[in-house]
Amino acid sequence: TGTIRSDELEFEVIDTQKTDGYLQHVGYVRKGGVSAGQKVTASIDLSRRRAIQRAHSSTHILHWALHQVLGKHATQAGSKVEDDLLRFDFSHPKGMTAEEIEQVERLANEKVMAAEPIVARTMSIEKARELGAMALFGEKYGDVVRVVTMGDFSREFCGGCHLGNTGQAGPLRILREESVSAGTRRLVATTGLGALRFSRE
Repeated sequence: TGTIRSDELEFEVIDTQKTDGYLQHVGYVRKGGVSAGQKVTASIDLSRRRAIQRAHSSTHILHWALHQVLGKHATQAGSKVEDDLLRFDFSHPKGMTAEEIEQVERLANEKVMAAEPIVARTMSIEKARELGAMALFGEKYGDVVRVVTMGDFSREFCGGCHLGNTGQAGPLRILREESVSAGTRRLVATTGLGALRFSRE
């Protein structure tokens, strides 16, 4: 989301989709008109992007924390990130206890407070597997992949936008844990400014 601008045009982007290899910007013309050959400047909504980065990096941190508390079987089965809000689906045969949820939240926040560096690198899929990078089951990957590493605790295949270090996520609060389907659970959590609002409430 953001804007595409020139002297004659202001276009508000509310969504971006990839279709048949093309990026399509969806939104509203707020000033002027759109025509082929225009020179424009595209800018993202920076505060929203940072909030999404906080939520996205936090999904990787939560994934690690779930492995510590529940075991390696608790692998990602889907996720969604929004402005300082995330949902993370994972494999687990039963509901988590209050103690397990508290332990996952504490471990995740310890990694946040450690401000571990986050590094994204592009490499061959063979090299990524040699490094032990975690791939999502059922996802299709090409010969070249992007691997996001957080400190020495997390290494995952990922094409999304991330923070520079874990400390930028701010506090992480788990809002609820719920069932998605048989054998799949979901954590809904908030980060950054969302977590601060939640704590105040």
